[in-house]
Amino acid sequence: MQRKATALDVAKRAGVSRSAVSLVLNGRGDGNVAKESQDRIRQAAADLNYSPNPIALSLRNQRTRVIGIVSDEVVVSPFDGNIIGGADDVARAHGFVTVVMDTERDASRDESAVETLLDRQVDGLMYVTVGLKPLDVPQGMLRVPSVLANCLDNSPAPRLHHVIPDEVSGGREATEHLLQLGHRDIAFLAGAATSPAVPLRIRGHREAMAKAAIPVREDRVFMAGWDINDGFNGAMGLLSATERPTAIVCANDRLAIGVALAAARLGLAVPRDLSIMGYDDESRIASTMVPALTTMALPLREMGAAAMSMLLGQIEHPAQRPTSGDGTGLEAKAGLETMVPCRLVVRESTGPVPAR
Repeated sequence: MQRKATALDVAKRAGVSRSAVSLVLNGRGDGNVAKESQDRIRQAAADLNYSPNPIALSLRNQRTRVIGIVSDEVVVSPFDGNIIGGADDVARAHGFVTVVMDTERDASRDESAVETLLDRQVDGLMYVTVGLKPLDVPQGMLRVPSVLANCLDNSPAPRLHHVIPDEVSGGREATEHLLQLGHRDIAFLAGAATSPAVPLRIRGHREAMAKAAIPVREDRVFMAGWDINDGFNGAMGLLSATERPTAIVCANDRLAIGVALAAARLGLAVPRDLSIMGYDDESRIASTMVPALTTMALPLREMGAAAMSMLLGQIEHPAQRPTSGDGTGLEAKAGLETMVPCRLVVRESTGPVPAR
């Protein structure tokens, strides 16, 4: 039976000291070990199929190298599960594992989920939500390094860092894309008024129109809902009018499907007669539509990765943990927010403004 490789074997193969191997494979190489040496150590570990003993590590560092993740319904969602995927990628790359608990949108289970994870001695906690929303942070999250992804601390003086998409720039870039194609009469089908993302996306739309010196018609911007039938009904009203918009920005890709169905019902070709812009770049929807949907991609994996990197930084360097502000929440919030840009994905549903 072949002997299992040890840290000393890795050190000899990489031409470094055993302590250097320990620092790098425990995630503390930066600032202590030269990058070239770090690369050699990781390559040697891979060549020898070596991994640190997790029990020995936890005893030595008084850590379990386990991160607890609580979600409202991300685990059962085919969409925002990408946030957890991005977080898990970063955790595994640093020798941590993740344990996920889903409350299935039952806020009364938040505290018990957090306490269950704390009972298992997790090194840190992350809360992830489907859709941007304020969160009443479970008190247990304040006892260990913690971070929020796709949600915001709802307390008057926020204490936890949150990582969210830059919805204002997303709404702005969506409209700017249509303006660059020559469109001037652009409608905006927003989602539901209960979502914090909706006013931010509308604000971005208004900023783009103002920059182009084009007045926004108030009857062209309204709450429609989130589903296909909402997009269909909203578009039927817009497109049946004598003076119809040449382009419609939708607050999500399902609304865009409804708009495309309404256009087909009225005999309008996309994008020849009407350009349609989505939002989310939802898997198995945006790229498979006919025509394929131009959309703003939410940076889900990027948010998860950024939140996990921040959390691991707090674990390795406790001084990085945020503290509350002066009670107003303004000072604390200013340093507790990371916004990740959305990405424009141009496909076939948008084109030049049609000739009238």
